[in-house]
Amino acid sequence: MRYSRMILGLFGCVMSLGFAAARDEPQAAPPVHRQKFQRPVATYSIVARDPETGEMGVAVQSHWFSVGPIVPWAEAGVGAVATQSLVDPAYGPLGLELMRTGRTAPEALRSLLAGDEGRAVRQVAMIDAAGRVATHTGDRCIAAAGHVTDEEHQFSVQANLMLGEEVWPAMAKAYREATGDLADRMLAALEAAQSVGGDIRGKQSAAIIIVAAQSSGKPWVDRTFDLRIEDHPHPVQELKRLVQLQRAYLHMNAGDAAMEDADFETASREYAEAETLAPDIVEIPFWHAVTLASSGEVEKSLPIFKRVFAREPIWAELVPRLVDAELLPNDPELIEKILAQAPASNERSE
Repeated sequence: MRYSRMILGLFGCVMSLGFAAARDEPQAAPPVHRQKFQRPVATYSIVARDPETGEMGVAVQSHWFSVGPIVPWAEAGVGAVATQSLVDPAYGPLGLELMRTGRTAPEALRSLLAGDEGRAVRQVAMIDAAGRVATHTGDRCIAAAGHVTDEEHQFSVQANLMLGEEVWPAMAKAYREATGDLADRMLAALEAAQSVGGDIRGKQSAAIIIVAAQSSGKPWVDRTFDLRIEDHPHPVQELKRLVQLQRAYLHMNAGDAAMEDADFETASREYAEAETLAPDIVEIPFWHAVTLASSGEVEKSLPIFKRVFAREPIWAELVPRLVDAELLPNDPELIEKILAQAPASNERSE
């Protein structure tokens, strides 16, 4: 039996601040209400595709509260978009819609810019599932503003309202030279931006989205990373911590899948890796032990239960409740064995 621990996010629709997407030909924007003044979601970001895995993503940091729902957009098998500066969030969903219907990233961006009267204050980058990339920095974006687009390495870095013009070249250099997976390399680009001054106002929030190369039809599966730091004095460092934690839970999910296939060796390896990545999360070994016990590997589960109960005895109280939920067998002898691993009450009080 596989135990899902994924929390499904509910994402609301974002209304456009004022343009219509062009299809085959540029179309006039319909009359809409425009704000008289738009504050800049000034920021630096990267859109990228990993040529080896096909994964695509966006990473961003800004001195703006909760940048995650505004700037980064991505869909498995389609592409990724970063929309910023005096931002129109609609570039995200509309860009993905155009790429989903077969437009390349450069074609999608050109179409949307043609229908946007405010394009001079926009900064937008798009990459599609084939690695084609396009970027626009409007000539009225607040300085320092600019971008580097690298078709060979399939990424674009872009920034506005920066302390200096060193930011986006530093990001590009860091991404090209970084090792690790796509998340590691995109985070390296964000750190490089901050190392040369970053946003002139400072830092406040950050986000990362990474999606699979192909769509499974299940967006909650396709988003391997979808993490946000809403308000923090060191948002990228906190984002790196959450990326590490997410990796642990990805290994837990892989362990669960291996248990379903009775591949105990792989499951044990995946669970061990999860615990290594997140040693302070007691819940990870707890569910490892539950999975082993429910799959008939009781003797392997008992030392893990003992270790968990020694650290946090409250987890022993959860064990009997898992029977009614059919996460543990209705076997009183088994439950007694598991509970016997908990410290005695006098040991808990010492």
